[in-house]
Amino acid sequence: MKAYDKQYINGQWREGTGERILENRDPYSGALLYSYRSASRADVDEAYAAAAAAQSLWEKTLPGEKVDLFERLLQVTRECAPVIDECLLREQGAILPKRMYEVGDSAKFVRYFMSFPYMLEGKIQPSDVPGQDNFVFRKPKGIITVIAPWNVPFILALRSVLPAIATGNGVVLKAASDTPASGFVIAEMFEKAGFPKGLLNVVAGSGSEIGDYIVEHPLSAMVSFTGSTEVGQRIGAKAGAEIKDVSLELGGNNTMILLPDADLERAAELAIKGAYFNQGQVCMGLNRIVAVGDSYDKFCNIFAEKVRALKAGNPADPEVFIGPIINASQVRHCDELIGATIKAGARVLVQGRTEGNVIHPWLLADVTNDMPAAQNEMFGPVCSIMRAKDEDEAVAIANDTIYGLSNSVFGADRYNAMKVAQRLESGMVHVNDQSIGDEPHVMFGAEKKSGVGRFNGEWVLNKFTTEQWICVQ
Repeated sequence: MKAYDKQYINGQWREGTGERILENRDPYSGALLYSYRSASRADVDEAYAAAAAAQSLWEKTLPGEKVDLFERLLQVTRECAPVIDECLLREQGAILPKRMYEVGDSAKFVRYFMSFPYMLEGKIQPSDVPGQDNFVFRKPKGIITVIAPWNVPFILALRSVLPAIATGNGVVLKAASDTPASGFVIAEMFEKAGFPKGLLNVVAGSGSEIGDYIVEHPLSAMVSFTGSTEVGQRIGAKAGAEIKDVSLELGGNNTMILLPDADLERAAELAIKGAYFNQGQVCMGLNRIVAVGDSYDKFCNIFAEKVRALKAGNPADPEVFIGPIINASQVRHCDELIGATIKAGARVLVQGRTEGNVIHPWLLADVTNDMPAAQNEMFGPVCSIMRAKDEDEAVAIANDTIYGLSNSVFGADRYNAMKVAQRLESGMVHVNDQSIGDEPHVMFGAEKKSGVGRFNGEWVLNKFTTEQWICVQ
């Protein structure tokens, strides 16, 4: 794998000037991929200055010229597919289906957002003042700070970078410390496509050195962050103190409800992806499955058989569905939650084991909402099955959490399933499907402590722009 050991600032690849030397390691083998010097506050200042200079010209660039660059970016994205795939495999431990998702959807997102330069529409509104005309113009916010996650490091960074630039903004992207290469690949793509120097800047560094600084930076108009609720709360507080807008996609504790008329076989097939995709390291992933009435025991048996068939190990093996957890700290956290849940009375249907950073899949039954695995976002290959006597109790169980990201409801009566879905306190609900899904033109967002703001489609266009009223006498 290529060593992305330089920062990307003002169109130049340069060594960071921070105090720390950071390492990028393969989470499966533990092998050192490369080391690099962290970005410093001075590097961050230069990145924002470059973005500000480039954005002032980019805002005035004709829409057709912007679209031409996005068309070149689309071609570059396809050409870079092998590089993206290798980065995701080596630094994030992504299994083949996960890599195919990130690589495949990247072209979809580029193709969709290239239309945004033509969508900055304003309004002309009537006035009660004699001789006055009211114009409302839609304008870019300026510079968008994008902070990428490590679990889906490429596509979730691109999902903010693309609309930010397409709506006329400049961008400073902070790549995740565990997966920095996936952020620098984006810089490489924009460079190859011929975008103006300084419009996109990518830095990587320790949170203690530049984390707060990049959020509070005076040249940043807005922060778009994907990551944990705990970090999101800190970012929200820091940005709020500066009266700065945020878009936060945070943690989840998502539930699949199986109504009495649900197709249990189909639900079990799809729940495998919902619960164990990317080793369970997905904010939209299924933590809990609530079976209503007599379906509980039958579903436990069906799902346990499918979970036992999952292969865990080397993500380079195309038959492996569960690869490594990102780092040893996250492995310990997951193991502790599993142990505490079993101690609290959960029944083990499928017993996993830990080998290095690989956790073989766990399936727990007779779980209640006061147990650790149900209270917390597991972010590992663990799923809990819970029992409910009726629809009302199932909805109450699903809503009994601080999170509200993406839920799921299964039922043969689709209208009734949709009515149940409307009672769930989450930004997204999937009927007769599992909880993981994302389309560039469809609203993506959360409720409660799973985030604020909306991504994709017209929602992100509105989020990444601002409106100005000009009245003319």
